[in-house]
Formats: sequence, structure tokens, C-alpha cells
Amino acid sequence: MAKRSVRGDMMRQAIAREAARLMIDHGHEDYGIAKRKAAERFGVTDLAVLPRNTEIEEALAEHQRLFGAEEHARTLSAMRRAALEVMRLLEHFEPRLVGPLLSGTATAHNDITLHLFADTPESVAVRLLDYGIPHQVVERRLRTSRDVIEAYPALRFTAGGHEVDATIFPKDGIRQAPPGPVDGKPMRRATRAEVESLANGAGSHLSHLSPRQ
Repeated sequence: MAKRSVRGDMMRQAIAREAARLMIDHGHEDYGIAKRKAAERFGVTDLAVLPRNTEIEEALAEHQRLFGAEEHARTLSAMRRAALEVMRLLEHFEPRLVGPLLSGTATAHNDITLHLFADTPESVAVRLLDYGIPHQVVERRLRTSRDVIEAYPALRFTAGGHEVDATIFPKDGIRQAPPGPVDGKPMRRATRAEVESLANGAGSHLSHLSPRQ
């Protein structure tokens, strides 16, 4: 029984590392898809062996530390500075950085992901037009509680050579972040000041940031 448990742990770790590699090398952003593809790679069909999303995120961070750490740091810095420029332009909408770029596991394949807060999505679109920034209107479906999924408007555009995906919440949406895709806890949201701290070299990851907001 113990041997079987050890074997299962080793396979789960191998799947997590392969899922992380797929996300880094091939741009898979969905943990579930990367996890299933990695399991197929090893011929695994037992769902009990599949790693948790948190294990894959840990494998991502480990891979980035071991392989191309300097390039990864440059990528994070460039993307965070691009995020800062967008946050300055859209400061009226209290922008918050979320996702892999905040956690420090982003690759060049990832978008700069923001949460904005406005009375209407049109007001954000008008601000982008004022700056001459072309954009696309899309929809993001986010889980707001265990059994509820809600649709929110979002805008996609390019800034500093990077794709930006900005989801627009009502103004009171700043009080409670939706559950994150990694651990199901309220998503960490970083203010402009916190992103400036990261961009200026205070650290690649978000462990020193203030509580979720």
C-alpha cells in the first residue's frame, strides 16, 4: 500500500512538471487543459493521480527558477512595466493587476490581466478611444461563488507589444474578488503602487503584498 502511494505521488509530480512545461513552452493558460494533456503524455487515466492546480503553479515557479531564470525575470519586468503604463492611463477605473503576471509565473504567452471598476463598460471604451487605442469587446465568465458563474464585459487591446485583457466590474465589485483558478480563494489584486514595487525589483512574486482586495 505504501509503495502504491509513493508511486502515485511520483506520477502526480511528473504530471505537474509536464503540465508546467506545456504551459511555458506552448502557451497553454488553462490548468485543466495542461493537466489533461500531461496525463495523456504519461498514459494516465486515473483522476486521483492528477495534481492540484497549486501543485502545477509550484512546478511552474520551479521550472522558471531552474531554466532561463534571467530571461524570465526580463519578461516579467517588461510585462509589469507595460501593465503600469496601462494602469496609469486607466487610473480613473481603479485598475488592479491579477493573474500569472502578478504571481510571478507569467510567460511571454500570457496576457496582462486587469480588473477595472466602472459604472458602465462604455466609459472604459471611450477612455481607450480618447487615447487612440483600438480594442475588442469580449465577455468573461467568472465564478463568483461555488455554484454561480456570471458574465462580465471585458476589453482586449495591445500595450507595449503585450496583449491586455481587462475585465470590467461594477464599482462595488472592488470589495470582493472572484475565486481564482489556482486555489479557489479570492483572487489577489494588486494596486498600481504594489505593481510599481514589483517592477522596481522588490521581488518577482507577490508574497510581500497586502491582503486581497
